[in-house]
Amino acid sequence: MRNAVLVSAVRTGVGRAKKGSFINTRVDDLGAIVVKEAVNRVKGLDPAEIEDVGVGCAIPEAEQGMNVARIITFLARLPLSVAGTTVNRFCGSSLQTINMAAQAIMTDCGDVMVAAGVEHMTHVPMGGFSRSPNPRFGSGDFPSAYIPMGLTAENLAEKYNIGRAAQDEYAAWSHQKAAKAHREGLYKKEIIPVEVEVEGQKKIMATDECVRPDTTVEVLSTLKAAFKEGGTVTAGNSSPLNDAAAACVLMSEERAKALGISPYFRIVAMAVAGCDPAIMGIGPVPAVQKVLKRAKMALKDIEVIELNEAFAVQNLAVIEELGLDRSKINPRGGAVAIGHPLGATGARIMTTLVHEMIDNNWTIGLETMCIGGGQGIATIIERVR
Repeated sequence: MRNAVLVSAVRTGVGRAKKGSFINTRVDDLGAIVVKEAVNRVKGLDPAEIEDVGVGCAIPEAEQGMNVARIITFLARLPLSVAGTTVNRFCGSSLQTINMAAQAIMTDCGDVMVAAGVEHMTHVPMGGFSRSPNPRFGSGDFPSAYIPMGLTAENLAEKYNIGRAAQDEYAAWSHQKAAKAHREGLYKKEIIPVEVEVEGQKKIMATDECVRPDTTVEVLSTLKAAFKEGGTVTAGNSSPLNDAAAACVLMSEERAKALGISPYFRIVAMAVAGCDPAIMGIGPVPAVQKVLKRAKMALKDIEVIELNEAFAVQNLAVIEELGLDRSKINPRGGAVAIGHPLGATGARIMTTLVHEMIDNNWTIGLETMCIGGGQGIATIIERVR
């Protein structure tokens, strides 16, 4: 079986939904920007070599509908021979596109692939416009199938006895790391500046709008519970709603060598797993256990871990279950600070992961995410010089 490697990864800044910089920018245009740039950064690559463009999207409706991946191939001016498919695994959608691209390359079903993710939570709200839940799931069979995400976080807080103070501390830590990374310019290589228009004024968007450098535990402690009376999960220790896009280019290791690319990142192992939807945030636990076994690795072999921060309590529960070393987790901040643009987040995190691995000379990295509906996804990558 061939090796699949990731050779390019870029993203937009993560916009604040409803009142952020991307309020008047379409998501398919954002997708085209990142796909075009990710491809252009691979020197010597003929775009006609690309077999397929996979685009993850959690709510593929309205401007995110009509197979938005194919629309993005047109907007990115890729050759008509390049195909496009939209993938939905909710929060894990664009990590799924990365894994699917790797699987296609490994099995000789293509030599070059693009894996991307988009989500515009301003234009297409959480849950979409036309939900039609199966009435059997209201009671009796699978009563937690459609449970609100905030309540799943409250369930984890109760199950693992994780209090408000611990959640607020973790959230503040995320903001502090993200603010420091931006202050030091660590995100500049991965974020593509995008010209936008807001209230009639043109400007350049090249940052993550939800990061708050002044966030403290004291400030967070004043916020009210957001999902349950007497609860511990607040807007401050949860990920916000966001708009963004990200894209990666993957190819066979043979093609990367022929193009003289260095470094690149070998996809070592991939896994998905299911769990109880009522505690969907614990999904990374079985996924990480699987992926480590497939990679024939232990946690001590992993130098950096990107664990998506759907909720602070969710990260804390996963850390407890797996026995993770907090010093390895989300060194440049996580989704509580940066944001969680659903279908774009997997590719956003992978983009951050590969850039921080280059900057810190790390070799082995892990990305893992929880997924609404009760799932987890995980991928291990290895830097090859």
